[in-house]
Amino acid sequence: MTNVFVLAKTKDMKKIRELVVDEEFQMYTLIKNADIRKAKNGKTFIAFTFQDTSGTIDGKFWDASEEEVERFQAGRVVMLSGKRELYQGTPQVKIMQLRLATEEAADPTLYMERAPIKKEAMEAEISQTLFEITNPHWNRIVRYLLTKYQKEFFEYPAAKRNHHAYASGLAHHTTTMLRLGKAIVSEYPELNASLLYAGIILHDLGKVIELSGAMTTEYTLIGNLVGHLVVVDEEITKACLALKIDDTVEDVVILRHMVLSHHGLLEYGSPVRPRLLEAEILHQIDNLDASMQMMLTSIRQTTPGEYTDRIFGMDNRSFYVPKDV
Repeated sequence: MTNVFVLAKTKDMKKIRELVVDEEFQMYTLIKNADIRKAKNGKTFIAFTFQDTSGTIDGKFWDASEEEVERFQAGRVVMLSGKRELYQGTPQVKIMQLRLATEEAADPTLYMERAPIKKEAMEAEISQTLFEITNPHWNRIVRYLLTKYQKEFFEYPAAKRNHHAYASGLAHHTTTMLRLGKAIVSEYPELNASLLYAGIILHDLGKVIELSGAMTTEYTLIGNLVGHLVVVDEEITKACLALKIDDTVEDVVILRHMVLSHHGLLEYGSPVRPRLLEAEILHQIDNLDASMQMMLTSIRQTTPGEYTDRIFGMDNRSFYVPKDV
């Protein structure tokens, strides 16, 4: 009954993605992130990321007292009164008033953005793909790690921000990449489909350790200091130990290369560049899906005939949305 009451009460309120520049608004929203920082004058401010089911927007809360820092923590729901603005081409909110939500509206799960595909459907699709991984070592390793991290893999986002940064975003990113991979394999039969699918499923699995979760996504200590590429390589080695597989045999080393090289360039975090046909394709598919998701998210919020906001993950470019084609 509480959820029904809240939905009825807020049905006339706009969502974050529906706001236009200079529009004043009032809405319930989840505090996704609340980073405590110091301004040049030495005073404390809070750099917020607010979220509802449509997306996120950033805003700064200036001259925050110790009491306000304690009150407005990540994971809490607030009634936000503000004005949508642009700062250097990036949308933000000018905070006019902020207070904790009343009890009936304070359920954080009501405001979480989620993948557009149901979790159960993605579980079934990925599980079916396992039968197409015919190399015994790759199949056993992938099954072992998916079982070990089943809950987290299908609930976690793929990032703190930028792309697939919502509940079940990791599984959504993986599912889309598998679909792209299968289309490419049908055109280029020279590709080792088993290797490509195993690499796709495992490439970002380390994010279940790199990130803290879907509700208030932060980088963990291991995430900041080690990173998900090395983490998943370590997980493959641990799986081999548990399954009594020699992690130095060629097919296991090739699988490890797939995940370690998938960022493509050393400056993007890969300790090695792709040196297998399938590793290069994995990198290209990963980049394609991430780029498409970032662009589409911004385009869907843009009126035809106008430019999107600048997209940080796309070299801070904005994109024109045609109106007559």
